[in-house]
Amino acid sequence: MIIGLTGGIASGKSTVARAFAALGAPWVDADDIAREVVEPGEPALAEIAERFGAGVLNGDGTLNRRALREIVFADERERRWLESATHPRIRERLVEHLARIHASGAPYGLLVSPLLFESGQSEMVDRTLVIDVPEALQIERTAARDEVDADQARAIVAAQMPRRERLARADDVLDNGGSEAAMRRRVSELDRYYRELVA
Repeated sequence: MIIGLTGGIASGKSTVARAFAALGAPWVDADDIAREVVEPGEPALAEIAERFGAGVLNGDGTLNRRALREIVFADERERRWLESATHPRIRERLVEHLARIHASGAPYGLLVSPLLFESGQSEMVDRTLVIDVPEALQIERTAARDEVDADQARAIVAAQMPRRERLARADDVLDNGGSEAAMRRRVSELDRYYRELVA
């Protein structure tokens, strides 16, 4: 069984995934794959540079994420173009990783993806788990983590699926607005539940 783990930016998806991994659940992170497909030498990076110019590249030829983020979060059409250039490539590699999880013999695995619903990746999973935190906390964590101002953090949060809609589409929810101990307790509960489902 594959569990699609998602949540808004800075909701703690990777931290939760690592807690599941500590209990034996293999996982693949769509963000890691998204970084892979725009590495130097990859066709997607060449397309991005062709569309947006050398300003979205660092001196060493790698993607300047901050410069690209500023462009695509300011213009919905450009964000859609970027998604059309990267999402099919990300999906192709995710399929390969999920096949390895199936072959591993683990009772369940995780597909961690911030755009699980928006990208259609939810079709690749059996259940969905939404990591939920209040929007104010998302904005605060995003501003601190990504070194952006509150306005840009708000724009990033606003560009994502609304919290209410994400929660409505969830099979399971983990509230990650509290302590790490509370998060780990909930992960243990869900781990037991998922193992029972596949038993």
